[in-house]
Amino acid sequence: MREARRYTLGEIFAAPLLLAAITLVGLVAALLGDGWLDVLSWVGLSIPALVIPWALIRRRT
Repeated sequence: MREARRYTLGEIFAAPLLLAAITLVGLVAALLGDGWLDVLSWVGLSIPALVIPWALIRRRT
């Protein structure tokens, strides 16, 4: 029987922290202004919305 791999805290929380940082940048950009900040907010808030379903689909296969 194969032993389960042990993950470090950095490996476990790297992706969620990155998604949280991207989301925070998107939210702050949406609150601060118009123009290119609108684009930044759309991108910042779209990435987590696309990554989460992708990860769920990938996990099932």
